[in-house]
Amino acid sequence: MRVLISNDDGIEALGVQTRYRKLTLSYECVLVAPDRNCSGASNSLTLRRPLQAKAIRNNEYSVDGTPADCVNLALSKVVDGQFDVVIAGINHGPNLGDDVIYSGTVAAATEARHLGRPAIAISLVGAVHFESAAQVLEDILQDSHSLTLPKGVLLNVNVPDLPYDQIKGIKITRLGYRKSPQPAISAQHPKGVPCFWIGGLSEPHDGSLGTDFWAVDKGYVSITPLHIDMTCYQVLSSLEQWASKVLI
Repeated sequence: MRVLISNDDGIEALGVQTRYRKLTLSYECVLVAPDRNCSGASNSLTLRRPLQAKAIRNNEYSVDGTPADCVNLALSKVVDGQFDVVIAGINHGPNLGDDVIYSGTVAAATEARHLGRPAIAISLVGAVHFESAAQVLEDILQDSHSLTLPKGVLLNVNVPDLPYDQIKGIKITRLGYRKSPQPAISAQHPKGVPCFWIGGLSEPHDGSLGTDFWAVDKGYVSITPLHIDMTCYQVLSSLEQWASKVLI
């Protein structure tokens, strides 16, 4: 298996380097990642300037763009495009519930799926046990040949910040969602210009049984299948009835 690895925390981040080192023991791996932290970049692509991909070590390339840029370039044969699976992460911190809307890690996996490759996004819900997350990923890959997913579906994996032998197992989950985001925070600017930090994440609003929040809180790895069809099918019929009255 030939594996493309990317992330949103930057090419030197501990999570992606831990995962890269471990996977190279079993697979042929290439790391293509942003040259800086791009957390929260979501699915943005750089369209108004050219991008540079620099070889920094053997089979490691940095890109002066977003996570989605990295995967797009790698699969467009800037490296060579020949990959069996794309792994995004290990992300520093959770990608649970509506975090996936903003996540550059999930976006890297999404871009891979758009370009026809199987993809997994993996995150450590904490900042300590990256080796545990790397081992969980290896466990998943070793049995991935027996898994068939529909076109356009990727796996979003969140690993509790625990020693590997304390993880209880795997739960297949749905996305929960958080409460409303915290308000923006005023910041000091050296020239006195008004500026702000975006507010931090809120606590879960739906962390009930079956959600990704619940699984990780209970010590399980959460695996949630994701796809990008955001159509709200439940309201199509009522909207059609409403639209028929709007235009005569």
